Amino acid sequence: MNFKEMTDEELISARDEVDAWCAKHAQSIWSGRKGYAVGLLGVFGVSTGIVFLMFDGFEPVSLVPILLGGVVCLMWYKVKQQHKNNSNFLEEVKKEIARRTKKTEKATKK
Repeated sequence: MNFKEMTDEELISARDEVDAWCAKHAQSIWSGRKGYAVGLLGVFGVSTGIVFLMFDGFEPVSLVPILLGGVVCLMWYKVKQQHKNNSNFLEEVKKEIARRTKKTEKATKK
């Protein structure tokens, strides 16, 4: 996204929206210790399903923990990536707003 083409109002609006999203999702189950625990439970489900397949042979029931654990791991990864992308975007928007503020302050001093 090219910030130089955006107006100040669009930048501030984007900053407020992303900041609200980050605040809303900061307390979700996917963040912090709970998020890592959920991710580890997904990995545990996948590994348990694989162990069931190795010891019991192929049974459809053995695929259930693999599928559920895979879905949990995928969701955990997607949420972490989305949070990382939004945080990086928010930092870039804040830098651009600060740059424009300094630029206007220099222009008003002259």
